[in-house]
Amino acid sequence: MEGTEILPDLICPGLKVVFCGTAVGNVSAQRGAYYAGTGNRFWSILHKTGLTPRLLQPEEYRLLPSFGIGLTDLAKFISGTDSELPAGSFDSGRLESAIRKAKPAYLAFNGKGAAAAFLNVPSMTLSYKRYKLVTRAAGFPPIMVLPSTSGAANRYWDSHPWFALAEAIVKGG
Repeated sequence: MEGTEILPDLICPGLKVVFCGTAVGNVSAQRGAYYAGTGNRFWSILHKTGLTPRLLQPEEYRLLPSFGIGLTDLAKFISGTDSELPAGSFDSGRLESAIRKAKPAYLAFNGKGAAAAFLNVPSMTLSYKRYKLVTRAAGFPPIMVLPSTSGAANRYWDSHPWFALAEAIVKGG
């Protein structure tokens, strides 16, 4: 892939979790901040689950590693909704390499679309009820598939898997 990343990865060693979306939304790209769309629940669910000690604003995303949280997207060089992304936008190899290098405790997908693209499976085969998907080789962290925080996915919203992830992180250290 060539070009300029819409938003930089926040991935470094020692993270508890790296959240991965499909691509930065158009509002987020315009504001230069992850999950900046008005209907997006990402920042509020991080706070409600206790993963952050206070409600952060999207422009504060660079603070997340101090709370053990990283961010990335499968498509780094284009913005838009899942349905707007052209074929070939996703770079699963880049994500896998970054995760193997940083070794977070968990990789959590914000929505089935990103998880399905990374795992190369139809999204209908993924279930939020199966929190840990053991589908990668040894040495890869557990993968969690979470309901999308996007306002466009409100009818599918369920906070329970987000709370389950937070509980697993607390139990795991």
